[in-house]
Amino acid sequence: MTKTVNEAFEAECQAEIVEQGANAKLKDLARDFYNESAKHKYTYHFSWMGRPIIQLPQDMMAMQEIIWQVKPDLVIECGIAHGGSILYYASLLELQGHGEVLGIDRDIRAHNRQAIEAHPMFKRVSMIEGSSLDPAIVEQVRAAAAGKKVILVLDSNHTHEHVLQELRLYAPLVSVDSYCVVMDTVVENMPEDAFPDRPWGKGDNPRTAVWAFLEENRDFEIDRQMHNKLLITVAEDGYLRRIR
Repeated sequence: MTKTVNEAFEAECQAEIVEQGANAKLKDLARDFYNESAKHKYTYHFSWMGRPIIQLPQDMMAMQEIIWQVKPDLVIECGIAHGGSILYYASLLELQGHGEVLGIDRDIRAHNRQAIEAHPMFKRVSMIEGSSLDPAIVEQVRAAAAGKKVILVLDSNHTHEHVLQELRLYAPLVSVDSYCVVMDTVVENMPEDAFPDRPWGKGDNPRTAVWAFLEENRDFEIDRQMHNKLLITVAEDGYLRRIR
């Protein structure tokens, strides 16, 4: 059967993605770019509709693709900060005409809360203040997710134990064929002295948590094609697709 123009284009793209993912020089360049640019807080310099997003544009494009593909009822994100990412997801859901965002953070600072609540996309957002590991908050989130098609994003405390516990608590809420996206797995690829004032670093970070989680949970697999496509990403091994 003859392929349509769109099918042929997609097949060509997929082949090119495989090739670039196998290009060691290109992958090294991407890693070097991230580590060098991180010295200037590169990811801090982007915003979405007026709110700092503190993410790589490449990862936000990937999230757009996932949200369009999954068409979720609910996007849950652990970690709010300035609110740029939850408002970005809300904007994408607004364009689709369906879905809500639930953000969780142990400390929603007053100026951030005020700016988020005043934003036109806040109509699709709700927030919970408190630790994502607090049993009472876990129950609130489970209740909010009940019966819904869910995407999960983890971007709060980046220590191994914290992320592993978040995965154990919240990953079961993710729908089959949907995604749990674990941000900042890139810490494992960064220099030993990259986070002198933080409790995480090489050997103790979201990527090591993902590896441990996948040893005990076979419902998810790493979407390696996503990393091969992005190359520059904070979430290598962090795009987890639920397969059953």
